[in-house]
Order: sequence, then structure tokens, then C-alpha cells
Amino acid sequence: MNWDDTPDTDAAERPAGPPAERLVGSVADHEDQAVEAALRPKDLGEFIGQEKVREQLDLVLRAARARGATADHVLLSGAPGLGKTTLSMIIAAEMGAPIRITSGPAIQHAGDLAAILSSLQEGEVLFLDEIHRMSRPAEEMLYMAMEDFRVDVIVGKGPGATAIPLELPPFTLVGATTRAGLLPPPLRDRFGFTAHMEFYEPAELERVVHRSAQLLDVEIEADGAAEIAGRSRGTPRIANRLLRRVRDYAQVKADGIITREIAGAALAVYEVDARGLDRLDRAVLQALLKLFGGGPVGLSTLAVAVGEERETVEEVAEPFLVREGLLARTPRGRVATPAAWAHLGLTPPGAPGRGNGQQDLFGA
Repeated sequence: MNWDDTPDTDAAERPAGPPAERLVGSVADHEDQAVEAALRPKDLGEFIGQEKVREQLDLVLRAARARGATADHVLLSGAPGLGKTTLSMIIAAEMGAPIRITSGPAIQHAGDLAAILSSLQEGEVLFLDEIHRMSRPAEEMLYMAMEDFRVDVIVGKGPGATAIPLELPPFTLVGATTRAGLLPPPLRDRFGFTAHMEFYEPAELERVVHRSAQLLDVEIEADGAAEIAGRSRGTPRIANRLLRRVRDYAQVKADGIITREIAGAALAVYEVDARGLDRLDRAVLQALLKLFGGGPVGLSTLAVAVGEERETVEEVAEPFLVREGLLARTPRGRVATPAAWAHLGLTPPGAPGRGNGQQDLFGA
């Protein structure tokens, strides 16, 4: 039985909802941006994790330096907070070149892109974040710029319009995207090197936490770093954010030293559980399990049950729950997995001592 009265549609066809301000959110706020600037590694040797990407990128950059040429265009894809911006800055540093940073949403017209490209220096790195959100006219101009280092500037309108070719100095474009599938094939094919950023393992995040703690002058024990890493959802940005909040707790409530007990107590205050779920994640699971017997239930009904917008549940909460194996998306609606029941300490309907599920749910 589907508990929803509206059909689910493909998430890629809808715009993402506004990012929620969550401690475990992967979107960087102003505080994150300021702290990340101080914590960013300066070269590939300092960069933690992404072993295959680092090894492949190192070969690309070393070969380019040996030839005395600009590096190939690079496309980095993956979830927010995994280090795409950091790698773009490392590419510029390794090549000894300046970097220009902009984003797809900021380029709405071909003229915007032409102005940026025409001002680039030879060998400069242009970092284009959220490249999949660039306008189509600018995208088509980028094809020629990447391949031939040339753009055609249109002067005038109608039959009297004239295309003036503008030669560009060789440059390296580093594109970053969280949704590589939205990039048109002609654009993807013009990148000489593409890499997908994977989520981090807990051991890698422990190294990230230790390094950040040292830079922030925070004393942390090994088990404290492990506790933070285990709740960081595989994302260095979240690990650094949790570290700062635990540091605050340790300074106010303890002697400033982060241990496992201090880290656990601090994150309990911020409602981040041992698996990295926060209030919204648990609200979705509790509604799914307690109100709808584990599903299937439609997205709109589930969103109403937790008092959130449909897009917030789908874009903010669901991806992590699905990745953790706590929730499944099916054609009939959302369904909880046995791991979800176990995580919340509940017994699934139909289990020994629980009857047949739906009767138990409505008290019959």
C-alpha cells in the first residue's frame, strides 16, 4: 500500500530545495569558508584521502610541468565538502599559476564568460564551481575556449551581426560539480582528466580531525578523534565543523582536552547521534517507522508528517539515509530497512511478539 496521494517524480527534474542550516549539512556557511581557508592543505602531499585521485592528478601535473605546458582541463565531481575547491587550489599551486574562482550560477550570459576568459593570464587556472548550472549560451562558448583557446564575440544584432574571433592564452579549466550527469556530453568530453571524489573512510577522517586540531591548537586524544570521525558522514567539512563544536564544549564544560566521553557528550547536545544522524534524519525515520509501519509511504505524506517541505526531505535528509542503508526508495514509496528499526531500537511489524504489523500499528 502506498500512503501518498501524489506520484513521486525523478529528483533530477526538480530544483533542489534551499540548503538547511544543519551541523551535519555538507553546504559551507560563512564560518566554514573562513575556517576552511586556514585548514586547507597547500599541496598534494598534505591532502588526506582520495588516494587514486591524488595519484592520477599528480601524474597529470608532473607531466605538464615537465613539458612546460599548461595542465589539461580537469573535471571534479562528488558530494559537497569532499575537497573539490581545495584540489583546484592545489592544482594552481602545483603548477605555480594564479587561480580565478567563479561559479556556474554567476555566469548567466555568454558575455559574462567572455569577460572572464579574455582577462586570463597564460597558464592561469580558472575554477568553475557548480559548472552544471551555467547557462546554455555560455556553455557553448566554453566548448571553443577549452578546445581552441578562442572565443567568437558577437558584435551587433540581426543580419548585421559580426563575429570577432578573440584569441585566448592557454589556461586550465577546473570544473566542479555535484551532479555530473547534468553535464552535456560535449562539455564532459573536453576535459582531459575527470575524477570522482568518494566519501571518506573513518580512518581517513581521523587523520583530518587530528590535522585540523593541530592547526586550531586543540588538544585531542585518539579516541576523541575517532568519535568525531565516526559521526562525520564521510565528509571532511562536517568533521571540521563537529571538531569546532566539540572544542567549544570542551573549553566550557571540561578542561579543554577532547576525549571520547567529551566528544560524545558534546555531540549529544547538538543532537548528532553515533551514526551521524541529526534531528531531521531521526524525525524522518521515526515518522516512517512509527506512523506508517515502515512504509511504503510517499514523499509528500512523509514530508507533512515531519513538518518539512518535500524538497527538504528529499534533498537534505534522504541521500544520507539511503547511503547508510536505513531507507530505500521504491516505485511505491519510501521503505525503512531492518537497519533503521535496529538503529532506533524498535521492533519491525511481523516480528515475534508483534502480530501482523498493520493491526499493531492502529492498535487493533
